[in-house]
Amino acid sequence: MADEQELFDDRKDKEELIKNFRLIDDTFMSKVFEDKACAELLLRIILGRDDLTVQETSTQYELKNIQGRSAKLDIYAVDSTGAKYDVEVQRSDKGALPKRGRYNSSLMDANTLDTGEDFEKLPKTYVIFITENDYFRGGLPMYTISRCITNMGHAIYDDESSIIYVNGENRDDSAVGKLMQDFFCKDPHKMNYELLSRRTEYFKESKEGVDTMCQIVENYAEDYADKRAKQIAVELWKDGIRDVEKIAKLTKLPLDVVKKLFEGKIA
Repeated sequence: MADEQELFDDRKDKEELIKNFRLIDDTFMSKVFEDKACAELLLRIILGRDDLTVQETSTQYELKNIQGRSAKLDIYAVDSTGAKYDVEVQRSDKGALPKRGRYNSSLMDANTLDTGEDFEKLPKTYVIFITENDYFRGGLPMYTISRCITNMGHAIYDDESSIIYVNGENRDDSAVGKLMQDFFCKDPHKMNYELLSRRTEYFKESKEGVDTMCQIVENYAEDYADKRAKQIAVELWKDGIRDVEKIAKLTKLPLDVVKKLFEGKIA
């Protein structure tokens, strides 16, 4: 009986958490925007283009870099012209650093051309940061960054790569402002865009949608606990504890996981 009550309480806690999710929260955003129509609406509003058609979309999409750091894109999309989009939802300013935009843009390029292919085949790319704060503190709804030639009156250097920052603090009555209203809205019935409202309602109010989100929350909690335990294990090692069995006991990690963590360091 106690176990059943614990499971019931755990479910209630998850459902309460899901009710408070917003599109600015990446766990929830990933599920809403894996839908191609929602991703298309998002890009059409930000770019002000009704003719944009998304052909492919994925969330938490990993771009591999075999020589260095890979990147996991919040939303990755390709339109009917071949243009590529990386949309990053950032709660903190640290996650929207300009060099992150540069790196993600370079990875999209590096994962496009095969050996010997002409550079002209590189598609247009857009890295779009949707930020909770006004990153540049300029009070603008959006900031669009493109390379320019500084000693030619800032003429455009047309390499067809752009970085866009969408200011989440802007909640005016423009299309982008209404989109940001929706990004920070917990109640699907108060959202401006019907498509986003229906998708949000599904994951917050239907049994199937809530079940899906509960599983995601559970997986996220397990992943976080595992990563934190490994961080603590490393901290213990740095503090001079070299007994892997003791580290396993303190962190509740399996002994073989701890041994692998310090492979090559154990005497």
